[in-house]
Amino acid sequence: MSASTDTIAVPSPADFHVHLRQGELAQLVTKHPNLKPPVTNTEQALLYRAQLHAIDPSVEYLMTLYLSPELTPDEIRKAAQAGIVGVKSYPRGVTTNSEGGIESYEAYYPVFAAMEEVGMVLNLHGEVPSAVATNTCVLNAEPAFLPHLRKLHAQFPKLRIVLEHATTRAAVECVKSLGPTVACTITAHHLSLTVDDWAGQAWHFCKPVAKYPDDRAALQEVVKEGHPRFFLGSDSAPHPYESKAAAAPTTACAAGVYTSPILLPLVAHLLESFGALDKLEGFVSGHGRAFYGRRVKEGGERIVLRRASRKVVAIEGYGAGTTHVVPFWAGKEIGWEIEEEPSK
Repeated sequence: MSASTDTIAVPSPADFHVHLRQGELAQLVTKHPNLKPPVTNTEQALLYRAQLHAIDPSVEYLMTLYLSPELTPDEIRKAAQAGIVGVKSYPRGVTTNSEGGIESYEAYYPVFAAMEEVGMVLNLHGEVPSAVATNTCVLNAEPAFLPHLRKLHAQFPKLRIVLEHATTRAAVECVKSLGPTVACTITAHHLSLTVDDWAGQAWHFCKPVAKYPDDRAALQEVVKEGHPRFFLGSDSAPHPYESKAAAAPTTACAAGVYTSPILLPLVAHLLESFGALDKLEGFVSGHGRAFYGRRVKEGGERIVLRRASRKVVAIEGYGAGTTHVVPFWAGKEIGWEIEEEPSK
């Protein structure tokens, strides 16, 4: 990163966890860098990648498969040869479109062994389902998941694992303790929000939910530390306006916030707020690329951020009808913006 008083140049920024949707909504949100049905085999992943390239060919899309009973070790080897980089795991019922999520990791040990063999990454949504019997709910679902992470790492020490969208101090400390094959993504919104921000505010509701002030502080601290195994994964998840603003007593608000349209300026704004602006390049480019083995191309694109205080976007957001989406931070001031023409 090169920096002056008013500009920051970031080489080849990367988002290592983003939802780009399908159909008409994908047409709207892909250029702003949970599918249903999920992508469960190589052919589906390659078709989806081709659809995304047709919308915006300037992006390198790193494709993942959904961990499901249909996934076999042979399919893992086939996917790796086709350039698919990972497998995504959701426990059943913990977030949007996770009805087909898994209930037992042991059943997938042959798949994980094949992934370890071919160098694919296991991306974990690190929560357990809420249950009265275990006194588990959205506020402690992540710490309750961490024994599964430790067990998987012990069983497959060479398997690269990413604990996605960490929200707690317990998760940060766990990942730090597990060594070079275990990494962690952090979202922009979790660097900003706590429980008070989403309780009663549908637009800030996501899974995993933001936790306590000390948990947010832990996320900020590890970013400020510049720890090489913690990097940006926005988990940007656009939902139509009606899904977020549901008013019917029987209708649940959709879980997810949409940060893609303002992601880099927002991350710079937030890192500057807690004294970590000098760690921006590592957090949004270097650390994640190193873990995934994706080098910054010599002479590749640099995104230039320019200091500017302005309104992010009108409250009405983007699109209309079933593709009407409202981004995180709508109507709020932000301290940075992307220059219109990226420098080379």
